[in-house]
Amino acid sequence: MNRFVKIRSRLCFVKLAHPPSGPAVPLDSSLRGSTPDSLSMRVTLAVTACMLSVVSSSSSPANTLPDIENEGFIKDCVRMHNKFRSEVTPKASDMLYMTWDPVLARIAKAWARNCQFAHNTQLKPPHKLHPNFTSLGENLWTGSLSLFSVSSAVTDWYNEIQYYDFKTQKCDKVCGHYTQIVWADSYKVGCAVQFCPRVSGFETLRNGAHFICNYGPGGNYPTWPYKKGSTCSACPSNDNCLDNLCANPQRDKVTRYYSVVFPDWPVFPRNRYTSLFLIVTPPILILSVIIISLVKHKYPHLVLLN
Repeated sequence: MNRFVKIRSRLCFVKLAHPPSGPAVPLDSSLRGSTPDSLSMRVTLAVTACMLSVVSSSSSPANTLPDIENEGFIKDCVRMHNKFRSEVTPKASDMLYMTWDPVLARIAKAWARNCQFAHNTQLKPPHKLHPNFTSLGENLWTGSLSLFSVSSAVTDWYNEIQYYDFKTQKCDKVCGHYTQIVWADSYKVGCAVQFCPRVSGFETLRNGAHFICNYGPGGNYPTWPYKKGSTCSACPSNDNCLDNLCANPQRDKVTRYYSVVFPDWPVFPRNRYTSLFLIVTPPILILSVIIISLVKHKYPHLVLLN
């Protein structure tokens, strides 16, 4: 059973009271000598602190997830893919060593921000999103934030091996995630994970992790994912054998592309709570000052209650 992380909303109240009739009620010692302007400033600061608290509470789950430039995250993604590629059964003779690709990661992040449990339809047109690959592959994992890790997600994909028959190339159930992981010709990977309050197409999930990996070149064509045989026996020329995989320094180097990915699909902001805060804060602060000034002008004996 999945566990879900709940975000609690916080409400802040500032109590204002008019003193009873009769002698003037003395101000609290902390407020003696306060002018209407200084009192307005105090209340305004209190409102601001409250809003910051709410935004911090709402956005904190996203801060627990790594970004696409996080070195630990990158190493985990590459390590888990190469681990399973090197351990395939039957053994592979032509399995390429896989390395990180920043453009694939940016594409994955851009699509993940939409929080949709659906594949990106823009990956197939030749060179549409990547300068080097005619088509791209994609794996999706969506689940509870508390259950997510790169290791668990990639392992879930690989475990689909139980549904795949290598001889017949057929699946009893979903196994496309597994075949993409072990697709021999795919040698670049880029992944991203996004915090999603809700995921379209996964209606029962709340506050989940949406993990996507893109692959270049893409796999899952109607043929075997790799050639069966002695490890590295069918590697391309000039390759060397590294952990049962075909490695090549030129092919495996990480290229820092300077081009920027401009997707055709709408992209939500990285943190919609933070964006909302930035939009509404200025008018709320101005309105707070105006209201408090008017109240103080009409009720000069108004005091702040703890």
